[in-house]
Amino acid sequence: MFRAMDQTQILLTRIADALERLAPPPGVPAELLAHPAYHWDGHGLSAVTSFAPLPESLIVGVDRQKAAIIENSQRHALGHAAHDVLLWGARGMGKSALVKSVTGALQAQKLPLALVETTADQLASLPHLFALLGKADRRFILFIDDIAFEGDDANPRRLRSMLEGGSEARPANVRLYVTSNRRNIVERRQDEEDAAVNARDVADDRLALADRFGLKLGFQYPDQPAFLEMVAAYAAHFGLDWDEADALAFAHQRGGRSGRVAWHYAVELAGRAGRRL
Repeated sequence: MFRAMDQTQILLTRIADALERLAPPPGVPAELLAHPAYHWDGHGLSAVTSFAPLPESLIVGVDRQKAAIIENSQRHALGHAAHDVLLWGARGMGKSALVKSVTGALQAQKLPLALVETTADQLASLPHLFALLGKADRRFILFIDDIAFEGDDANPRRLRSMLEGGSEARPANVRLYVTSNRRNIVERRQDEEDAAVNARDVADDRLALADRFGLKLGFQYPDQPAFLEMVAAYAAHFGLDWDEADALAFAHQRGGRSGRVAWHYAVELAGRAGRRL
């Protein structure tokens, strides 16, 4: 009997050893004071080695939004009260570029601020990230780009809890900066509103998540002068020759004007000239 138990114990030990060899070693968090930006994959932090945001001066045509982001981020970097931020609106208008550029500009001022990027599908893991960041003597912007919730009721509730002091709340040295193409973040489905006892209650629930952000900034597609201002800023910075009619034709071929199209036009100009950006 004892011999059989010994054999079973040996077998279990071998299985445990094999599983330990198969399991990846625990990730070592990147030094939280050493790098300007990090990426969170749901399990560990890794340094973003290629963090090179555009100069903040090149983000033009959104002066009001830029001023608000700079002021809020500076407050946060200095340890003062600051808002979580929702940047919503038109695609390609520099929402994510603005967050990164402002972070880089404040880092150039030697302020203790770092960017942590993650995705919306990692929300369930963020309490673990918060536990790591909360121990660091540094301020962090947790950046979630292009967020939208469709058919998932858990994640909106989870994000609301993080923003308003629930059990998963972010620590004091972390603020959330979120971009979305929707003002209300959560998609409204007509069938849900039709089935609701009170359609206004459904609408209020949809707005509830967006209302948790203390600072909400809208981005709209630029008019023609604003688009040409964007092109001019890129051209001046990189020393590129350009033509208004050519820039407008380029935008028309791509379906409209935006900050992204202005950047693509700058790339096109550099390519025509045999230049690198």
